[in-house]
Amino acid sequence: MAKQRAWIQQSLKATGCELKSDAFTAQTPDGPVAMENLICRFPGKSGKAIAISGHYDTKKMDKFVGANDGGSSTGFLLALAATLQGRPRTDDVYLIFFDGEEAVREWTDSDSLYGSRHLADKWTRDGTNAKLKALINVDMIGDRNFKIVWEEGSAASLRNLVWNVADSLGYKAYFPRQGGAVADDHMPFIMAGVKALDLIDFESQSSFWHTPQDTMDKLSVKSFDIIGAVVVKSIEQLEAQK
Repeated sequence: MAKQRAWIQQSLKATGCELKSDAFTAQTPDGPVAMENLICRFPGKSGKAIAISGHYDTKKMDKFVGANDGGSSTGFLLALAATLQGRPRTDDVYLIFFDGEEAVREWTDSDSLYGSRHLADKWTRDGTNAKLKALINVDMIGDRNFKIVWEEGSAASLRNLVWNVADSLGYKAYFPRQGGAVADDHMPFIMAGVKALDLIDFESQSSFWHTPQDTMDKLSVKSFDIIGAVVVKSIEQLEAQK
């Protein structure tokens, strides 16, 4: 994990973003655990901000690769950083790499989402959440047969904006308007009053989720291209909003 974190930081520094470490100690069923969110900021001029997030930790299991669950969100955010590099911004754009999304033992409200719960609380206290127009979280978006869940716990206005963007780009089949509620890193921000959305494919990869079969061969460049196009255009539309 330390090697991965250092590599991510090195990659982000090459994009010219303002890179911050958000280190904290999580209280887990196994005792205190040191964790660290990574935050990459591309500054704008409006005083408002947009956040795109995902988790870079992965499940602690024997022979587990986590190519889609943990790997896809991490790779996506790194590619997005390179895409945003050098572009003038209206709003600040934050790329957030969450630590501690996975449960240390079994998923509960207190044993999960450590990094997002910590940052949502921190940003409420320091006023950053009040500046956020939106937070879009990505998770498990790289598999070959993906369809994004119409996540019912997300902010309706933001969900409609992103789904309309997908429709306009010809990706309606990948963004069906059906699904259910999913507990993920967007929820602490929803609870903090932020317009937040989860982009997650929870069904298509269910056969290999949290198994040693979550390997690189399950991923598709096309899936990343689709999510990338939708998120970049969604950022543009959010920046156009006052």
